[in-house]
Amino acid sequence: MSEVHVARRSRLRERCAASTAHGGPAEAVLVSRPANVRYLTGRAPRDGVLLLGPDGEDTLFTPPEAGPPGGSHPADDLRDMALTEGDGDAAVAAAGLAARRGPHTLAVEEHHLTVARHRAVASVAPALHLADLGCAVEQQRVIKDEEEISALRIAAEITDQALGELLESILVGRTERHLALELERRLIDHGAEGSAFPTSVATGRNSGLSGHRPTDRRVEEGDFLTVRLGASYRGYRCQIGRTFVIGTAPDDWQIELYDLVFAAQRAARESLGPGTEYRDVDRAARQLLDAAGHGAALGQATGHGVGLEIGEDPRLSPAAMGKLDACVPVTVEPGVHLPGRGGVRIDDTLVVRPQADGGPELLTITTKELLAL
Repeated sequence: MSEVHVARRSRLRERCAASTAHGGPAEAVLVSRPANVRYLTGRAPRDGVLLLGPDGEDTLFTPPEAGPPGGSHPADDLRDMALTEGDGDAAVAAAGLAARRGPHTLAVEEHHLTVARHRAVASVAPALHLADLGCAVEQQRVIKDEEEISALRIAAEITDQALGELLESILVGRTERHLALELERRLIDHGAEGSAFPTSVATGRNSGLSGHRPTDRRVEEGDFLTVRLGASYRGYRCQIGRTFVIGTAPDDWQIELYDLVFAAQRAARESLGPGTEYRDVDRAARQLLDAAGHGAALGQATGHGVGLEIGEDPRLSPAAMGKLDACVPVTVEPGVHLPGRGGVRIDDTLVVRPQADGGPELLTITTKELLAL
């Protein structure tokens, strides 16, 4: 993918040459946010930074403790600069090099740099005007190419495999924490780099809680069990969430609540398409939950973008402004939690596709049937 990374950096350079977030062109660009560095270089050195120089030379700076950044591909013009112990912060070293190359303006990611780090960058380049790059790279990352979608597809396959194997095992009597650790081990076993986010397993009264951290509560007969997990593959992260009933056939209230959340999730999934307003996807799910008196339980958003990070743009929320494009991967993840009783969450990762291409592509395919395990 080296040619792809060269093209991505060229697009960013052209954009910054036209204007930065706060107006005016920038001849050089300093990228410090790890996911953005990986997107533009294909490499992920710890605490590495990328300098797009005014002379067209791009340099990846890595601190000594990060180790070697990896070799360049012949098709890539990226220069590697491994710092020594006395060189200090990679961002400061990059700014110093930029200053020596003679640009007037250096664009930096102010939303990522700390105040102290921003001051240090300014101190080594006093003649440079530091402009805010804003979220230019994040905006460029929203629409994925087919290589990125392929990585997400594999991440989803790994996630489905890990979850499917868990469902074939005995669950009663095991703790949430034990099940979460087993799922994360299975992700690795199937080829994941690691978990896309902390795995959540919630049973009984904990089920349906968003972001629940697993506890030592044991799985019991009749419980709702909600599981949320995702694999990271080549840096790309997916998300799945499913709800099951343990042991016996579900109670009437469990069936009713599950059917409601499933209907809301399906409505939101079916609304995905190029040109759809972000807030309309949220509305599709929210209006069904509102009508049943559970609108507040949905939280602030029905879903979000995924890629090199979980929780990328776009955000599918009532106040979100913008429209979906094709080849944008998103989650659709409504849920309802009833305090003291438990609840339901159903999460999928999908890629927005036009109807002519079959509509939204579902990446996470584990059944959404309410299974009794």
